[in-house]
Formats: sequence, C-alpha cells, structure tokens
Amino acid sequence: MIASAFDTPLVTAIANHLWQSTLIAVIAALLAVALRKDQARARYWLWLTASLKFLLPFSLLIAIGNHLTRPASGTVGPSGISGVVVAMSVVGQPFAPYGNATVATVPNSQAGATHLLPLALAGIWLCGSLAVLGLWLVRWGRVSRLAQQASPQHTGREVAVLRRVETALGMRSRLTLRLSNDTLEPGIFGVIRPVLLWPARISEHLDDAHLEAILAHELGHVRRRDNLAAAAHMFVEATFWFHPIVWWLGTQLVEERELACDEEVLQWGNQPHIYAESILKTCAFCVESSLPCVAGVTGANLKTRIVHIMSNRSRARLNFGKKFLLITAAMLTVAAPLLFGVVHAADAPAGMAGTDEQALISDKPLPSFEVASIKPSDPDDHGVDIQISPDRLMVRGATPRVLIQFAYRLKSENQITDGPAWLDSKRYDIDAKEEQSQQADANKQPDPDRGTRIRLELQSLLAERFHLKVTPQTKELPVYALVVAKGGPKLTPTPAPQAGDKPHGQMIHMNGRGDLTATDVPVSLLADVLSRQPETNGRVVVDKSGLTGNYSWNLKWTPESPGGPASGAPTDDAAPSFFTAVEEQLGLKLESQKAPVAVLAVDRMELPSVN
Repeated sequence: MIASAFDTPLVTAIANHLWQSTLIAVIAALLAVALRKDQARARYWLWLTASLKFLLPFSLLIAIGNHLTRPASGTVGPSGISGVVVAMSVVGQPFAPYGNATVATVPNSQAGATHLLPLALAGIWLCGSLAVLGLWLVRWGRVSRLAQQASPQHTGREVAVLRRVETALGMRSRLTLRLSNDTLEPGIFGVIRPVLLWPARISEHLDDAHLEAILAHELGHVRRRDNLAAAAHMFVEATFWFHPIVWWLGTQLVEERELACDEEVLQWGNQPHIYAESILKTCAFCVESSLPCVAGVTGANLKTRIVHIMSNRSRARLNFGKKFLLITAAMLTVAAPLLFGVVHAADAPAGMAGTDEQALISDKPLPSFEVASIKPSDPDDHGVDIQISPDRLMVRGATPRVLIQFAYRLKSENQITDGPAWLDSKRYDIDAKEEQSQQADANKQPDPDRGTRIRLELQSLLAERFHLKVTPQTKELPVYALVVAKGGPKLTPTPAPQAGDKPHGQMIHMNGRGDLTATDVPVSLLADVLSRQPETNGRVVVDKSGLTGNYSWNLKWTPESPGGPASGAPTDDAAPSFFTAVEEQLGLKLESQKAPVAVLAVDRMELPSVN
C-alpha cells in the first residue's frame, strides 16, 4: 500500500540518481585511498567530481548520447546491445520496474492518505533545503558586512608583500586587500571578484617570511578557484541535505584543498618550519571562517597539516599507472553513459522508449489471449472497428496491414513494407478474450498499460495464427505534428470513474470514410487514426499536443484522394476538408515536420486458419 504511493516515474528517477551518485562517491573514496601517498590535488578533484555528480544525473548524459547520433536503418533488436550497454542500463536504472507489475488496490480513504506521503516528504525536503540555505545566507551576510566595513588598502607592508608574491607566482590580475578590525582569519571572500580580508591585528605578530607564506596560501585558493568549487558543493548540501555522504564529501573537500594549497606553498620555495609557524600564529590570534566558500588558512585537520608540512609529504607526482587509473575512472563515469546513449539510440529496439514515433517491440516473452476467433469480414461491411475492453479485444473489418499497425503501435501504411499481395485486400473480424488472471490484473493497471498488453497479445496472435515475422527499422520521414490550435482543444474529457464503477471501454468507430466517432480514448490514439487517413498521404501523425487523459470526440470531413473527392465515399457539402475539420471540430492542428520513424519490414505472413 505504501509502496504504491511511491511507484511513480519521478520517485524512481530520484532513487536511481541517489544510487548512482552514492556509487560514484564510494568509487572516489576507493581511488582516494589508492592515492593517499600522492598529491592532495588529485584526491581533491576526486571528491569534487563525486560532489558534482549529485548535480549531473546519468540520465542527462544518456540523453546527450542519444542526440549525438541518429538511429540507423536496418535490423535492430536486443542482441544488438553490447554487454557494456546492458550493464550501464542496469546501473542506470536499478529501481526501474520490470514487466507488468501490479499494485494491490486499497480502499479509497486509505489510498488518499497513502498518496499524501510523497507530498509530505516533498514538504519535509523543501523545509530542510530552505533551512540549510538560510543558514548559509546568514553566515554569508555576516562575512559580507565585514567585507563592506573593511577598508581597501593600496599601500602598506601587507600590500607590498602581496604584490611581491603575486609577481613571483606570475599572477596577472591584482588581488584587492581589505583591512578588517575583526578577528576572522585571513581569507578569500567572493567568487567572481574575490578580495582578501586581512585582520589588522595579526600583522604585528608576523614577520615578512610569515606574511609571504600566508599570502601564498591565499593566492593558491584564488588560482585554484576554491571558492567557486565550495559554493557548488554548498548547493549540493542544500539540495541533498538528507544524504549523510554529501556532508562527508564536504569535509573531505575542505581537508584536501588545504593540503593542496600547503603543497603549493612549499613548492614555491617557502620553508616548512616558517610556514608551519605562520599557520600556528594565525590560529592563536584569529577565528576560523564558518563558510567553506571563504577560503582561509587555518581550516581542516590542523595536526595532520602540520605533520605533512614539516615532513614535506604528499608531494609525489602521479605515475603512469595511477594516471591511467584516474583516466579510466573518468571515462567510466562520463563516457559510459554517453556511449550508452549513442549505442542505445542505434541498437535498441525501436519503440522500447515508448514514444509515439516508435514501434512497440518487446524483448520479453509475449502475453497471449486465452481464446481468439478469426473470421473473414462481411464483404458488404466496409467499416473498420477496433474496441478494447478491460478483458477483451474486438476487431471488425480490419486488413492484415491494419492489424499490424495496431499491434505494433504504428500509425501509417508507409511504416509497413514488403509482405504478401493480400496485405490490404483481405479483411478479418477478431474476437479475443484474456485469461481470468489477466482480467484481474487489468483492473489494477492504468489504461495505457492495459492497452500495451492488448497490443502485445495481438502480436502473439499474429505470430501464431498468421505466422507473422517482421524486421524493425528506422527511417527519417516527413510527419505531421498534432498540436493544440489557437483557441484551445474542443475534445470532451472522460469523467473520472466513481467508486464501484466499471472501467470505461475505449472505442474508435469509423462510420465510413470521413466520419469518425471515439469514446474514452487518449489523444495518442487519435493521432493513430489520423495517420491512417489518405489525406495525410501516408505521413505519421505524432502527438505533440501535451494533452493527457481520455476524451470523446466526433470528426466529420469531406473525404479526399490525391485526385479529388474519394470515389464511392459519401459526400457532405457542409463538411469541411480534412485539415480544416481537425482544427475546427477538435481544436487541434497538423503541422508538417520531419522525424525518425519506425518501419516494419514484413518478412513472412500467411493466411490464417479460420475458426
């Protein structure tokens, strides 16, 4: 009951992202252990990468990979996906549901309370996030007021030493030094235009060598843009405040950045004992900054830093093996999702993403009907009727091409190539019923899931009775985008079912050419029907209306063929043309575009055994 409240795409995406980010943090920790005797800046970048991963979902990298290439034409299928891509799929979505899992129904009162849980948790998260942001803003405001009250210095002993160190380090831009009467330690304030806040009382306790060491440390923060990295992690902490590993990453970042600056100060020629004395004297007379994005000199584990400074440790450069290890880890973190997106776009079965432009292809065993009757249609009956109820599929007057279109969620005759000559001449009636267990499951599933299951069952029926075999392909074709016209839609929404009501039965009925009636169907099915009309010249109609839910509607127009009014079709002088009727009667519009479209090549199809 509680699990059903969290069985939503958003919750699944959040769970996947947290799992992925935690995994990257664990990998960063293992690599940091392997590099514990090397330069601190290498470990610092590991922790920073793990932090930024919380802001960069794998799904975004996969989407970028999808857009780096277009799906290739030709045979595709599950076998085309390499083991690396399959592994990336498992890591990328470990919490994704598999199969048609059902959720047990609960009484309406309990269900209403249960579905408030995600909203309540969202409220708790928002309160926590605002609290963390508020704390950071309060602290930032205090330091900002100190910076405004501090007086900028252009001359003096501290400025002279600062300019001498800047020249020695080859820094082009000059750092502004502001003298403060507060006891806050020397620190870099600001991200875009940083300034150095310098406590006035500390200078009298330091000689020039001490000043040079401390100023070199602060300039190291400026060169490395440590305040920007710290601000980014503060945003991560405010967003994912509930995750303990985020706060642990913050501690590691501060420790490694201070060690990295210590190493740079020593590399620039400062004596270890003088540098250590300068840090200790600063700690004796100043207070450490409470903001990670105000980089000072006294932060992190002071005892560990002094030991490292005096022993001059952690100065070994990365050897080839460790560089290769880091490059490999970076490629697996960034390149693997991109590669997955590229390969998935080219090799994944068309339609596995479930968009309207794609075919419905499943790599799992197909469900099947319990009983199914297939009979030739009445030659005098020219209408086509497909009805879906919670436990039944009824088809009247459909050609094999229409059956394939419906079963594979295709929209246009142009999406089916090859096949026998009678693909459009034979017409059949089908009455298929599901098993009792599937009927029970149908009442627990949303309408789109039931519709998908019915289509897959029809695929199984076509394979069994018609011996149908197809090859999925992808081609760039002209399409029509179904969008909302000016003035808004004119569809009639299906009312929400009340407690105890039976589910609505979806129905689309063609009363001859140019006359359509629908009850309780989504706009995606409307796009399917429009795609099959001769007026679209075989173009697929893609639903880009953004309309959700089910609707009822009537559409009547004057049928046309490429040469004029359709031969033998009823005419109504009052009925508008096809495109005008869609806009005037449905409040929708068909816009010409171009897009990748799924195509099925019929390799084999035989006349069915009639019963």
